[in-house]
Amino acid sequence: MLDQSPIVSGGSAADALHATVALAQRADQLGFYRYWLAEHHNMRGLADPCPEILVGHVAAATQIIRVGTGGVMLPYYSPLKVAEVFRMHEALHPGRIDLGIGRAPGADRMTANAMNAQAFDDMDGFPRQVMEVVGWLDRTLPEEHPYATVQAMPSGVSSPEVWLLGSSDYGGALAAYLGLRFAFAHFINAHGGDAVARAYRKDFRASLRESSPYSMVCVFALCAETEAEAQRLAASIDHRRLLMAIGREAPLATVEEAQAYPYTERDRAVIERERARAIIGTPDKVKARLLEIAEAYLADELMIVTITGDYASRMRSYELLAKEFANDNEQRTSSPSPP
Repeated sequence: MLDQSPIVSGGSAADALHATVALAQRADQLGFYRYWLAEHHNMRGLADPCPEILVGHVAAATQIIRVGTGGVMLPYYSPLKVAEVFRMHEALHPGRIDLGIGRAPGADRMTANAMNAQAFDDMDGFPRQVMEVVGWLDRTLPEEHPYATVQAMPSGVSSPEVWLLGSSDYGGALAAYLGLRFAFAHFINAHGGDAVARAYRKDFRASLRESSPYSMVCVFALCAETEAEAQRLAASIDHRRLLMAIGREAPLATVEEAQAYPYTERDRAVIERERARAIIGTPDKVKARLLEIAEAYLADELMIVTITGDYASRMRSYELLAKEFANDNEQRTSSPSPP
């Protein structure tokens, strides 16, 4: 699961963060494998600018599920500091921490400059930053590195999993070159990702971390008991994506607010275009489409992001999806073995 900590109209950022923790606890109970937290800045509709902090809180509030970032926007930060933060999380929650790394700003240009005015001046420096983070996590910085004698603390025998995130061919190519895990954001870019994911697997070079390619595709999905209810709940994300497309930022509209919005024909065309990035419907329909995408991407894992106009229906969507996949697993394990 990927949680962007959406702020629902009429609620607060604190409400959104508490809902994130509650959803993570439910995900832990339902048997989801990973729970990732996104980084966004200066967005009125998203509450989490600091996933590196929220990771520790969510990990402490859960028992089994892996917790990570989707992702840390590395150009803003010192690679050593990122390595130390995640070594700390790993020391406190061994075997449960993921470090997902991205290079997008997660903000508008002015906000990005306020965060770190030099962060995106040298995008060619991103591969070096990634290699330094991994080097400090694993104690593998080359001897000729100017800071090779500096150790990222706290020390320990285990290290977080490292993933590179992407919504274009750049992330996949870099993950393949460096021998890292790769996660493609279908919910951001629904077109061409299957080719990127396949190229990643073809071009992968084994590393000390990964002997073979390992990939994930992250998809927006929304389930409800009926098709009509799923489409009704989708009004909130349709409205949000319309506002994003026209450059407006606001808390997430409730279903009622979204349905009352005075849409133009042009607005409805934008919404229809944006629907390519979403799977919406009953659990069986959503599961079938998810499996099609996973097959097209040759993905080892599926990650789901769900946003609705209230936290209860968001949690219910995940519950329905978990039940649908669990039913499928039960049918497979209870079926007679083939001759």
